[in-house]
Amino acid sequence: MNVLAIGAHFDDVELGCGGALSKHVKNGDKVYAYVATKSGFTNHQNIEVRLDDIATLEGENAMKVLGVKLIKGCFDTLKVEFTDDLNLEILKIVEKYNIDTVYSHWMGDVHHDHQAVAKASLHSCRHVPRQVMYRSNWYHSNIDFKANFYVDISEFWELKKRSIEAHESEMQRTGSKWIEFFDNEAKNAGQRIGVEKAEVFEIVKWLN
Repeated sequence: MNVLAIGAHFDDVELGCGGALSKHVKNGDKVYAYVATKSGFTNHQNIEVRLDDIATLEGENAMKVLGVKLIKGCFDTLKVEFTDDLNLEILKIVEKYNIDTVYSHWMGDVHHDHQAVAKASLHSCRHVPRQVMYRSNWYHSNIDFKANFYVDISEFWELKKRSIEAHESEMQRTGSKWIEFFDNEAKNAGQRIGVEKAEVFEIVKWLN
């Protein structure tokens, strides 16, 4: 398989499908991650929370943990839109690396950047035979996430955890909340399918 994970920010891919990507790597698949934004941002009080350079370095370190090749976009955080610039960037990656399997943001995500990247992923990957959507935050939506595709990540949870922890600036901001939340999610998903830990996705299409 030639696998592409698509995320809006550094840490989205790790949170949403880091375990599955690690499993692909172990299985010998070629695995890439495209992150659309530089991922630095200021908050609503105009306080700089994360610098672009720090976000990039942490993203690079996280992908090294997972063994995934990182492809960096240059869009600004909180300003991503469903435009031809984004669509074409994703499409060029799909064609260049002959991608046949895609992990992307869930269309029901309430985060503006996540929604735009999700829509662009559906558009630009419409000819890719396999695509699933992941959740990378804990916020509610008015749309139900159809959890219908499970991946056993029992063996890969520690790698996923280390990749999340590589985002040191975000760990300082959120404490251990991200780890605790996604650990519980993995345990709950694993319980549904009779394994220790799992990631769960919503299928867009899956052609063998």
